[in-house]
Amino acid sequence: MSRELADHVCDMLSRLGPVTARAMFGGFGIYLDGLMFALIADEVLYFKADATSKPMFEAAGMAPFKPFAHKPMVMPYWEVPADVMDEPDQLCAWGRAAFEAALRTRKPKTRKKA
Repeated sequence: MSRELADHVCDMLSRLGPVTARAMFGGFGIYLDGLMFALIADEVLYFKADATSKPMFEAAGMAPFKPFAHKPMVMPYWEVPADVMDEPDQLCAWGRAAFEAALRTRKPKTRKKA
């Protein structure tokens, strides 16, 4: 997995805030304010999507991330179109939508009993 791609994505998305990449499962998780909103797997960038943002990925003909080729399981991350990757303004707009999807779908933290 290319650290260079992760660094490039973080740099391009830096207008959103302090975007960081963490190595995980042979790829990278992309985070903003401690919340994962994107991932990189097999040199492909995927953004988090939910019911609100998924239609824009579908309209662009993109598919969800499928971690295992031999299993039907998909994750709520969708491939970012190549033309969006080439345009910093568009990438940030799609990235903001992904971060907002991550905010809407995050699970509340549970408190530990004393």
